[in-house]
Formats: sequence, C-alpha cells, structure tokens
Amino acid sequence: MKKLILLAVIGLGIVSCTTQNARKNMTDLPKDWKHNTNIYEVNVRQYTQEGTFRAFEKEMPRLKSMGVKTLWFMPITPIAQENKKGSMGSPYAAADYTSINPEFGTLDDFKHMVSEAHRLGFKVIIDWVANHTGWDHVWTKTHPEFYLKDADGSFHKASGMDDIIELDYKNQEMRLAMIDAMKYWVKETNIDGFRCDLASWVEVDFWEQARPEVEKVKPLFWLGEFDEIESPEYGKVFDASYSWKWMHKSADYYKKNEPLQGLKDLLIQYSNIGDSSMRAWFTSNHDENSWNGTEYEKYGVITKPMAVFSATWNGVPLLYSGQELPNMKRLEFFEKDVIKWTNTYQNADFYRTLLNLKASNPALRGGDNNVGTYLLNTSANDKILAYLRKNGKDEVLVVLNMSKEPVNFKIEDENVSGTFRNVFEKVNRNFDNGKDFNFKPGDYAVFEK
Repeated sequence: MKKLILLAVIGLGIVSCTTQNARKNMTDLPKDWKHNTNIYEVNVRQYTQEGTFRAFEKEMPRLKSMGVKTLWFMPITPIAQENKKGSMGSPYAAADYTSINPEFGTLDDFKHMVSEAHRLGFKVIIDWVANHTGWDHVWTKTHPEFYLKDADGSFHKASGMDDIIELDYKNQEMRLAMIDAMKYWVKETNIDGFRCDLASWVEVDFWEQARPEVEKVKPLFWLGEFDEIESPEYGKVFDASYSWKWMHKSADYYKKNEPLQGLKDLLIQYSNIGDSSMRAWFTSNHDENSWNGTEYEKYGVITKPMAVFSATWNGVPLLYSGQELPNMKRLEFFEKDVIKWTNTYQNADFYRTLLNLKASNPALRGGDNNVGTYLLNTSANDKILAYLRKNGKDEVLVVLNMSKEPVNFKIEDENVSGTFRNVFEKVNRNFDNGKDFNFKPGDYAVFEK
C-alpha cells in the first residue's frame, strides 16, 4: 500500500519527506547510480555534419569533462519510407526494431561507440518507440495482425501523425516480439536502459510484463515519457518520468505573467508522489526545440534559473544536444539541420558546475527518501523561488530570481543557518550574519554546506 508523503508547513515553506516504508515496486533494483545521474539527449542526425555514431564518438570526452553521466540516443532504428515526413523522415517511425539506421553507420559502429562510452564512464540508453511503427515496418508484411485496424481493414494511424501506425497490445504474440526486440539491444550492444517514447500511450501492463523480462539480461534504467501526476500507475514501473506539467506551466508562467505560487503548488503535487520513482526536469528536448521553440524562446531571462532548478530539485536533470553552446535555433526535425557549433561552449562551465554538484553532493540525490526538500519563505515570495535540500549534514541551498525584474529580498526561514560555499562564485557566506540578496533579472545562486 502506498504510504503518504508527510508535508509540514514551516513559515510559508514546505518540507517534503517520504516515510521509511516507501512504496515497493519494480524500480527497487540495485542501480544506485540512477540517484546521482543526469541525462544528455543525443540527436545523432543533427549533432555533426557526418551525422554518424563515429563522428559523435569524438565529442564524448568533451561531454565527460562537462559532467554528463548518461547518454540518451534518439531512435537508432531504420526510418520507414512510406508516408515519411520531409526528405529524411522521423526517427520515431521505425522500419525495423532490430536493425541500425544506415544514416548513422553500422551495428559495429554503434557497438564501438557504446563500448567507448562505457570506457569513459557513461551509461547509455536508447529511445524505444513501442506504441507505433512506420507504414512499411517489416511487421506490416510478416505480421500484419500485430497492428490495430480501422473498420475498412487498413492500418490505424496514430493520433495526429500521418507517418505512423499503431500496434495492437491485445495481441500477446506482438508483445513477446516487442520484448524480444528490446532484449536484442541489451544482449547485442550492452546498453544500460531505455527512454520509452509516449510510454503512457501503451498499456501499463505491457511495461509491467516487459521490464522484468528484459532485465533477465541485466538491470536497466527506465525513463518513461509520461507525467506521473497524470499517469500515476506508470510510476510503479519506471525509474523516472517526464515533468511535462511543470514544463508547460513554467513556460506559461513566464509568457503569461502567471503567479509564482502556482509553480510552488505544482512542486508540492510532485513531492506528494513520493520517491519510489523520479521526475526528469528539463528546459528543452527534441520535441520542444523543434516545435515549441528553444529554451530562450520559452523562458527568456529566467532560462538559466530554470536550468539551475532542473539540476538541483528532487529528480534527474535532462539536457538536449547543443544546450551547452547555447543553441539559439529550432532544429529541423525531418531534414538535415546541423547544430551550429562554435567551439566556445559558453554554457559548458555553467553545466559542469551543476552536473558535478548533482553527482557529488548527497543532498541532491534524486528519489532518495533520506533527502528532505524544503521550499523556503522569503520577503519576495511572488518573485523568488528558494529551497533547501538536506541529507544529514549535507545541504544545498538554491535561490532563483523567477521574475523579469531586479529584486532586493531576504530569506526569512530558520532552516537556513551557518556557513555555505557559493558553488559558482567559490566564496563562503555565513548566513548567521544576514540573509539579504540583491538580484538582477536572471540571477541565481547555489550554495553547498
């Protein structure tokens, strides 16, 4: 039975901590690395001019230096040609679940890259598109009964997407074939997990069936594209899920000048879910960048405070290709549109500081019920988001200007005391001598004790 989250009001702040008997589910596997990891989404097509695994492999030492821990590769399978979009098609319209997209190289190239990633200390996960395939996937010819059909017997198009057709999860043989395909990549290439596309479009009992079967090969990390507030039953299967509701509401907050309290209330909702699974926090990804705009279009002056939040709140931070530049353009989805690398990587040090702090400080462990997360009271609660994360003697204090204005304020909360070190400025501050701040628009501060 699910245990309730304890919420205690401290001033106007909230402390969230899970009871010791946290919900036991399929995520309780010995993968301690998941609590300190971060995820970097790799768009192979747009990453280099060559658009290949071998070309991306040359970038991995740079990403390791930046503090990246887990590499997520967008779909690596061949793209269906029938009804494809644009000249190159969508990687999410698969033509075969157990082959490599020749655009990216060969199976040996992928194996070599995974091996090199492991040598460098990365974990590797691949995108898995279980809900649908392209129109000329091999199964459409060998197993047409694997698909949902319309009244006239034709394949059923996925909602709003003409280039893909949906699979029938009532078909038990199809389920087993899907599980075998997932096992193939673990056995053949030694990947460490899956990012499951549109996970909540697939019946939850499939994932409950698939995960233990695939993990007979090895324990894996499972990231699901769903929001646990809206699909709580899926959280019992996945290690982490998307914070879609937060992403949309935070964008509306900035663009529509909505109250900051609405975001704080939403954070309490996420905290109420508990720590048996984690949320992935992000400011950009392949869908957002291509269809809704870069993080700078969505968040303007609070782009960096939002990135700091994503790396320090309870969960796992997720970055997209090029954010270290920063990338200021929307990348084409169905065409070749290479990221305009400048070799300056202006945000690399910013992310390095955050990702290394996330990896090293026990107070930032995600999905750990030993870590308390406290929303703090300030004299400018309508403009400032401040919180403390605490795990025993380890503490991380985060203060973000979420407004478009300069703000003079003070933290009015007894939870903050003693000497902390500012991780960006590398100077100590004793908060017993005062908790006043003078922030410009876009300012942020992160301290550790």
